[in-house]
Amino acid sequence: MTENAKLVLLRHGKTQFNKDKIFCGWTDIELGGEGEKEAREAGKKLLENGYSFDLAYTSYLRRAIKTTWAVLEEMNLMWLPVFKHWRLNERHYGALQGIRHEEMAAKAGQEQVQKWRRSFDVRPPALEKNDPRYPGNEAKYFALKKSELPACESLEDTIKRVLPYWKKEIAPTIRKGRRVLISAHGNSLRALVKHLDGIPDDEIPKLEIPTGRPLVYELGPKLRPVKHYYLE
Repeated sequence: MTENAKLVLLRHGKTQFNKDKIFCGWTDIELGGEGEKEAREAGKKLLENGYSFDLAYTSYLRRAIKTTWAVLEEMNLMWLPVFKHWRLNERHYGALQGIRHEEMAAKAGQEQVQKWRRSFDVRPPALEKNDPRYPGNEAKYFALKKSELPACESLEDTIKRVLPYWKKEIAPTIRKGRRVLISAHGNSLRALVKHLDGIPDDEIPKLEIPTGRPLVYELGPKLRPVKHYYLE
């Protein structure tokens, strides 16, 4: 890698769960019309600014997958390889998944909900393994070890899940000079941003990554960020 590499991070387009303030996590909801529009606008913006890619990474969740497809279609790059991995999934919100923030605030108090949402190491209530929402009951996760299947996750857990895939798969690909798009989720991308920028544990929960806005990292030697910015 003789010059700065450009890595593009993109949070999936806005979903109905985002709009209605519902805990989503690994719930595999649709992207929806507004989210697809955001994704297509991101693709157009990347194309207009002269960006291209050699491959893309995304999660196992359709809102991120369809965001990736929409971006690549707008860029006339539908032929590119897209690698999907569960380690890029959103943070698993356990038994909170599918429940509105305000409903949980009425039951547990706003302060507790805020801890579940924004603390670094506080986990939400865990799912029982016989719960239909437990990932071990979904075909897409049948190949995972039991130890890899979360019943809930803190942000700290999410970071520990995401970084092995970054270090083993994505970082070596960037070092080879490949142009990479990562289309994922608020918390899985927060994990990568924390790692890249060295953000302290108590600061990273405050970071908000907006939906559908390409975040560009220019990476120097050893993949250390030289600068980062959103495409306007």
